[in-house]
Parts: sequence; C-alpha cells; structure tokens
Amino acid sequence: MFTPSAVFSGFSVRDVDEARRFYGETLGVATTEDMSGAFRIELGNGASVFAYGKENHEPASYTMLNIVVDDIDQAVAELETRGVSFLYYDGLDQDEHGISIGWPGPRIAWFADPSGNIISVLQPE
Repeated sequence: MFTPSAVFSGFSVRDVDEARRFYGETLGVATTEDMSGAFRIELGNGASVFAYGKENHEPASYTMLNIVVDDIDQAVAELETRGVSFLYYDGLDQDEHGISIGWPGPRIAWFADPSGNIISVLQPE
C-alpha cells in the first residue's frame, strides 16, 4: 500500500550558495542546509520547499513561490532597498513599484530570484 510519510515540493537554482543568501538574507526567510548541499526554505507551520542546484537550470516560467504580507506597499519598498527589482508584465496594470492595480484578486507584485525563478509578494484582500 502506498502510504507517504511526508510530501514536499522542490525547485532548481543555478547556484545554491547564491540562492541561499538571497532567500535567507535578502528575503529574510528561514533556511536550513540539507546534507546533499542543497537547502530548505521554511514556509511556516512545519512546511518547507527544497531548493537544489542544477547545472542546466531553466527558470520557472510561472510564479513558483508566493509570499503573503500584511502591507504590500511597505514590503515592496523594503525589498527594493535590499536590491530586489520588480517585474512588469505587458497588458497588466502595475504602479511604479510593480504592484498590480485594477486586478480582481489580491494586490500582488512579482520578482525573480538570482536564478530567474518567479516569486510573488501579495497582500490578501
């Protein structure tokens, strides 16, 4: 019988050390080193996502991680001071900081990690 003891997600990065610094220092998310040389990003409530190096890494073309915040304006401003650049998409109304406006869902802004994987920061409605 198939009975999983745990389930977790993972994604690749170009450079594990660079990615670990970005997630841990720039974003301030808790990370833990994995014995394989990769690392885990702690998501809260005991959940984590596994980040591993891949020589022929191709960035995710979709939002692969969402970070929920209470105040998106403050969060985006803080991340900009830490060197994060926000992405702009054709056909999507976004303000001068990349935060979506006129979107029928939560206020959201996107950026990429050093490996080009897309991440969002969003404020629930």
